[in-house]
Amino acid sequence: MSIVLAHAHNPSADAAFDFALAEAVAHHCKLVIVNSSHGTATADPALASDEQLAALEARATAAGVAVEIERPMRGNDAETEVLEAAERHSAKMIVIGTRHRSTVGKFILGSTAQRIIMDADVPVVAVKPPKG
Repeated sequence: MSIVLAHAHNPSADAAFDFALAEAVAHHCKLVIVNSSHGTATADPALASDEQLAALEARATAAGVAVEIERPMRGNDAETEVLEAAERHSAKMIVIGTRHRSTVGKFILGSTAQRIIMDADVPVVAVKPPKG
């Protein structure tokens, strides 16, 4: 069994990773980190650097958690990649970071988090960044 973390390089990323790691430790699960661009974009600000992903992998390994990092570039949206990873890895849950967006921003751009929550077959935990 695994926990799938939808990782985007944004302010909620650390909080979501911390939660996912704690759950992986508590439930003796593998942690699968999915860092996907929007479609085929290679200059997407949501993509983490190799160094950032290596740091997450090192933290998980130090905590005794098996970790797998996926960076799919198949042209699918992030929602599809996260949901497919959850299915492939028999996920116990999906963890996502959330961020504040205006009502207009949600209407125009849609929300990857909302689509994952609505379409997932497993529980989805949405983690907010700390205030301040």
